[in-house]
Amino acid sequence: MKLGFIGLGKMGKGLVLSMREKGIEVLAWNRSNSEVANVVSIEEMVEQLEAGKRIIWLMVPAGPVVDEMIAKLRTLLNPGDLVIDAGNSFYIDDLRRGEMLAKDGISYMDVGVSGGPKGAREGACLMIGGEKAKYEELTQLWEAVSAPESFTYCGANGAGHFAKMVHNGIEYGMMQAIAEGAAVLEASEYKYDLAQIFNLYNHNSVITSRLVGWTESAFASDPKLAKISSKIDHTGEGEWTVNTAKELGVEVPIIKESLEVRKRSSAESDNFSDKTVSAMRGQFGGHPVSK
Repeated sequence: MKLGFIGLGKMGKGLVLSMREKGIEVLAWNRSNSEVANVVSIEEMVEQLEAGKRIIWLMVPAGPVVDEMIAKLRTLLNPGDLVIDAGNSFYIDDLRRGEMLAKDGISYMDVGVSGGPKGAREGACLMIGGEKAKYEELTQLWEAVSAPESFTYCGANGAGHFAKMVHNGIEYGMMQAIAEGAAVLEASEYKYDLAQIFNLYNHNSVITSRLVGWTESAFASDPKLAKISSKIDHTGEGEWTVNTAKELGVEVPIIKESLEVRKRSSAESDNFSDKTVSAMRGQFGGHPVSK
């Protein structure tokens, strides 16, 4: 298998390396210099792939950047080619992009990728939308970058990113609950070693999880989170989940409030719960969270 890959950030770089290790030939391009890149332009990439069978994997920021890339690719690709958007795009945008590319005979798939940079390098979780026949054709690709039993076909265009959107909304709520619990422990009279407590929580308790493990790691490296900002950044998926739920008539009070907490958070507040959420984001996503 041979494909083109655009976008070599924290996630893209790891995915490309995983693909190459699994025998997939990857022509990779990035706007800025990258040791993983091996073509100098998108045009060169497209020229080296077989017309009508090309696969172009996009791993770029959601929004206008994706549209810019697709607009450029439309002038270079042929009927039968495939564009995969594996960034964190809004599912409504997938519907528009899929319809637009279909007019040129170009297929489109959306892939929600979870697991952070470590997952991208060692095995991610993939939520995949698009034509089922295309999904089945690309089993080798999904297996190359996912952990065992960690990819599935979710449905037509938009279904993959919709599932990832909801995944991130759930993540907001889970992180907030963990952080609030940590704040209560920290405020108590018992002077807990929080790394020890979260290590315990992560051994066969009901709340055992990767998030609890990352919380333990954060406390182990900085017990009072003295170096962590209490400003929690958010990248859009939580808000998309809240807005979509409202449109569907579904109440999501926990996800909604966890989003509001992130919006209210401030670098000056020194709120321990907010700092704990920030610390988790730094652990699993490599997000900048230091003061």
